[in-house]
Amino acid sequence: MIYLQLFWAFFISNILGYGGGPPSIPLIQNEVVDHYQWMTVQEFGEMLAVGNALPSPIATKLAGYIGYQVAGVPGAVVALFATVAPTAIAMVLLMGFINLFRSAPQVKAMTQSVRPVVTVLLGTMTYQFLMGAVEGIGWVQTGILTVASYLLLETWKVHPAFVILGAMAYGFVFIG
Repeated sequence: MIYLQLFWAFFISNILGYGGGPPSIPLIQNEVVDHYQWMTVQEFGEMLAVGNALPSPIATKLAGYIGYQVAGVPGAVVALFATVAPTAIAMVLLMGFINLFRSAPQVKAMTQSVRPVVTVLLGTMTYQFLMGAVEGIGWVQTGILTVASYLLLETWKVHPAFVILGAMAYGFVFIG
């Protein structure tokens, strides 16, 4: 039964996660944290931070890690298959129609209408992670890390992997 749950959680998250990784992350979080309760919000946030520091698509990294944590190697295989299956199926079935409808106004309107929903999903997830950080390390430490991350990413254009590693080192040294 656990393999079916893993498959369904990742298949649904990735079939509804229009546009790839970022839109599917809140959907995966909902399935993993809220629906099946395989991990807490804090564990998911930590896993997401480490996963973002590694190369390759985030959805496959999440699937592999969560699948392995829940059901070992077979669980990782099932979750990974469920993650890539929606895209593979869509590409095989819809490849012939892509060029026909690419510039259709309805398709463009559909794409534009999905963006606000994705923005709200990502904003909600960010708020949950922020509140989890405040609960775990307090307002001062969270504020220091938030401001430092913003400056490093936006002002000095430091690669996100180095910012994540720096935050992990800061936590090890100062929070502990």
